[in-house]
Amino acid sequence: MKQATLFKVVLVGVLACVSALLVGAEDRYLYFTWEVTYGTVYPLGFAQQGILINGQFPGPTLDAITNDNILVNVINKLDEPFLITWNGIKQRRTSWEDGVLGTNCPIPPNTNWTYKFQVKDQIGTYNYFPSTKLQRVAGGFGAFNIAQRSVISIPYPAPAAEFTILVSDWYNTNHKLLSQRLDAGVPLPFPIALLINGQQSTSVFTAQQGKTYKFRVSNVGIATCINLRIQGHSLKVIEVEGSHTIQEVYESFDVHVGQSVAFLVTLNGSPKDYYIVASSRFSRKNLTAIATLRYEGSNSKASGPLPPPPSFQLHGSMKQARTIRLNLTANAARPNPQGSFHYGTIKITRTIILENSEARINGKRRYAVNGISHVNPETPLKLADWFGISGVFDLNIIKDVPPPSGTPAKQGASVIGLVLHDFIEIVFQNNENALQSWHMDGSSFYVVGAIMVALDNKGMWNLRSAIWGRQYLGQELYLMVDNGERSILTETNIPSNALLCGKAKAHN
Repeated sequence: MKQATLFKVVLVGVLACVSALLVGAEDRYLYFTWEVTYGTVYPLGFAQQGILINGQFPGPTLDAITNDNILVNVINKLDEPFLITWNGIKQRRTSWEDGVLGTNCPIPPNTNWTYKFQVKDQIGTYNYFPSTKLQRVAGGFGAFNIAQRSVISIPYPAPAAEFTILVSDWYNTNHKLLSQRLDAGVPLPFPIALLINGQQSTSVFTAQQGKTYKFRVSNVGIATCINLRIQGHSLKVIEVEGSHTIQEVYESFDVHVGQSVAFLVTLNGSPKDYYIVASSRFSRKNLTAIATLRYEGSNSKASGPLPPPPSFQLHGSMKQARTIRLNLTANAARPNPQGSFHYGTIKITRTIILENSEARINGKRRYAVNGISHVNPETPLKLADWFGISGVFDLNIIKDVPPPSGTPAKQGASVIGLVLHDFIEIVFQNNENALQSWHMDGSSFYVVGAIMVALDNKGMWNLRSAIWGRQYLGQELYLMVDNGERSILTETNIPSNALLCGKAKAHN
């Protein structure tokens, strides 16, 4: 009996150890190999050159689950350097995989590089695209969707299935020629068309009557705000930029450049086809792309007039944006509620006012932030900081407030130094007669007239205009979040496979 009891105790102990190992096991790994090439695409029915990933335009959808580890081996078969940035993905404790020229050396032609990062504590609808030159005009973009872990509830009934929609503007000019135009100070031409999933009118989404579906939508264009609507159906917003929202219902919704949003759509109509319409907003020409929502068993093509767009007024779009509210009672990717952080009671340690402007520098059109038109140095800013390379950037180039009116803009490497764990306010001051759209890597933020940011992610993070012609000509900067020490507890070490270029080559 004593031996039997001892055996049971040992067995229970072994099982407990195995259980502990299982609980402490790493999250799953997803491996991808993406070959980037030029290829022929037919978005408007005739042949044009595009940028393909594994022969696809748009590129493959990357589907992940919260906390997955992602490894993407990118093989660059183009005749120019290439980088992919993961738009909206908050990489914890590492900006090494951000995929922008301030943090990464570009992947040279006929070589490869592997991104390695974790989608830690994230859910939501995102996208990826080329960050070098104007390559995203030609393709190389795709969807990046992160599903919630099964053990975490969602604040809405589980949909029957999901659909992904990428809306974008499209040009009939080669991306290299467009870059040359900007380099010469000539503005970009107006887009020739809008696309839905790389097509102007042929995408079809088939679903069952009476069921509810999630539509994940991203605007992967470079310049055009796009309004989305579905004939005879309402759009219930459930998530914006990776956060659950109060579930408001809309007849149509403006998806600004770089923005991602998810809707629930209930198929409560008669079994036939319905138009899905994307149209340009605030532009001198009206561009439209059409897809089809098809009920299973439908024998009737979509008919009748297209559902009308909202009125032109910018104020209406601004009012709509203000109706988006976080659902502070819902769980996010972790069990703790999103509203447990009490952002309204945290003391602001620093306020930064960023004024965008158009400028003429050396006789050519440029764009600036607080009087500085950003130019990426040959040595990425992150590598210069890591290796202590002097002469690459100066934290005194750009200030926290705009310069006095009339001060001529100048070029430089724009980097603002910030302190890890501070809580800051950033005010975007737009005195131009044009709609602006901004994107910030590495952090989530809360919009309250400005943005409130908890600097909980150490690294060199890109803050840029999402309107790519402006970004290309200098309307961006970098936020260097630091705490004055080097520790893997706050930031991962430089990857063993990191590409080195510029002055960093000496540290190879």
